Amino acid sequence: MRKIIRIHLGWRVKNQTMDAKIQFIRGLDEKVLPDVRLTRSRDGSTGTATFRFKNPNILDKSTMKEGEITGMYLIDQEGVLETRDVNARFRNGKPESIESIYIMKSPEAWDRFMRFMERYGETNGLVFTKAN
Repeated sequence: MRKIIRIHLGWRVKNQTMDAKIQFIRGLDEKVLPDVRLTRSRDGSTGTATFRFKNPNILDKSTMKEGEITGMYLIDQEGVLETRDVNARFRNGKPESIESIYIMKSPEAWDRFMRFMERYGETNGLVFTKAN
C-alpha cells in the first residue's frame, strides 16, 4: 500500500513597508522635500516640528484643481499624523511656499513622529543633522 503525502504550498505576503509620504490633499503626494526644524522642551514632554516647503507642487496650477488643502498628513505604515496648521506664504501675490507646524504633546508622540521622520528620510534619501 502506498502512502500519499499531501504538501500544501502557501504563499505569504511578506510584511511590506509602505513608503513614508506627506500629503496636503488626501491621495496626492507632495514631491518637494521640506526643510524641517525640530524643537523640544527641556523635560522632553512636548515638541514642535516646523515644515517649510519651497515652491511645493501642491501650489502648481495643475495640482490645485485636485482639491483644497485640508491639512498636512504624514503617512507611513503605522498610520497618519496630521495637523491643520498649514499656511501659504506669498510673494508679489503668488504663492511661494507652505509652512506647517506639527505639535507633539507627549514623549510618545515625539517618538512616533521621529519614527515617521526616519522612514521619510529613508524613502527620500534625507539625513538628520543636529543643530548646535
